[in-house]
Amino acid sequence: MFAEIRRALIKIAIGGGIYYLLEMIVRGRSHWTMMLLGGACFFLCGIIHEKTEGKILIWQQMVLCMIGITILELAAGIIVNLFLGWDVWNYSTMPFQVMGQICVPFMFLWYIISYPAIILNEVFDNILQKQT
Repeated sequence: MFAEIRRALIKIAIGGGIYYLLEMIVRGRSHWTMMLLGGACFFLCGIIHEKTEGKILIWQQMVLCMIGITILELAAGIIVNLFLGWDVWNYSTMPFQVMGQICVPFMFLWYIISYPAIILNEVFDNILQKQT
């Protein structure tokens, strides 16, 4: 059980770090909550792949990841932006947005990002399993 918790924390840290770095490169700024959210999304993509591998095609896994990421983004946005008022992101000017926290154009980005997230999760699983 300790190995599973360790593996999860490592993957969340790696995924969060990668997402934070991407935001810094693309937007020039980020927020520590994005590291947590990115890590959770990365970990979720790994779980979806692990549970559905061989049962559904990769593009279908990516759709599930996109939906899961969007749900996590909405939940985080409600807490971080609306409840706490930190204004980390605001999609209110984007088309097809909900409460300024999620929007369809970013859902397509989550779909695309989910593929490398799935592959990297698999790579890290292989590395981490060799260490135990």
